This record gives sequence, C-alpha cells and structure tokens, in this order.
Amino acid sequence: MVKDILKSAEDRMKRAVEVVREELVKVRTGKATTALLDGIKVEYYGSVVPLRQVANLSTPDVHTITVQPWEKNMLVTIDKAILNANLGLNPVNDGAILRVPIPPLNEERRRELVKLVKKFGEEGKIAIRNVRRDAIEHLKKAEKEEHFSEDERKRGEQESQKLTDKYIKEIDNLLALKEKEIMEV
Repeated sequence: MVKDILKSAEDRMKRAVEVVREELVKVRTGKATTALLDGIKVEYYGSVVPLRQVANLSTPDVHTITVQPWEKNMLVTIDKAILNANLGLNPVNDGAILRVPIPPLNEERRRELVKLVKKFGEEGKIAIRNVRRDAIEHLKKAEKEEHFSEDERKRGEQESQKLTDKYIKEIDNLLALKEKEIMEV
C-alpha cells in the first residue's frame, strides 16, 4: 500500500519535471532549434495542422532554421503563420524554402527570459510539492483505515520527502543549465 502511494507520487513528480523540461525547450536562447516552431499551426486543405506535418524543418547553422514545405504553394501560408505566432521571427522566402534567421538576444531580453525560465521552474516545484502533500494525505488516510501502522506512515512520509528533494534538485539543475545557455553571448 505504501509502495503504491509512493510509486504514484514518483510518477507524477517525474511528469512535472518533464513538463518543465518541455517548457524550457521552447524558450529561445539565440540559438536556432526547430522546437521554436513546434507550437505553430498552419491551414492545410481546410484543416489546421502542426507545421511539422506540412514541411521539413532543419537547422543548417546555429542562427538559422529552414522550413521546406512538401508543396511549394504552402510557402506563403507558412510564412504568415510564423509571423502571426509573435515569436519575433521574420522568415525570408526565397521561392523554394523559408529561411528563418534567429536574431541575437540583447541583455534586457536575456534577463526577461531568465525570469520566465525561473517562473516555469517555480511552477514545476509547486507541482512537485503538491504531489508530496497529496501522497502524505493518502498515507494518513490509509493509516486511519488501518491498512498499516504509524511507523510505516512516517517512513512513507520520509520517502516522499526524499523524492520531493530529488525532483526539485532535478528542476534546479535544468534551470541552471538553461540560465547559463541564455546568458551565454
């Protein structure tokens, strides 16, 4: 019973770390990555689909993303979708592919991005703490229903705290790496 509660808590904590990791990938660092365009959707024959389903995305160098649509008539639609996404990116249409130059970040923008990254990290930590709280409540409830002893509950609470510390440290490491990446000129 205790193991089940802790296993469930650990799975939810891992998911919280993954959500933070996914959010951090989307934060622009001045280096080109196709993940920057992941949220962009385009209209394709009457339905709205992710950009990846209508074009090949690649990064020929650290300051450029290329978008090569499967069909040439999609160039204008994709161009508009990237501009409308408000990412601060201006695609260049050369008739066959779109080149999306990634502008270098200024100091003020870097500081804003670090604040944003810290906000994502804090949200992840809050989620992890909420999972710990839920796990402890489950342990207390199970103890009251006499599924196990007070000692087992206390051990379970200690384990849940260890898991919390482990995953919060993991988020701190992700944040430190991303912050370093952003501040790197």
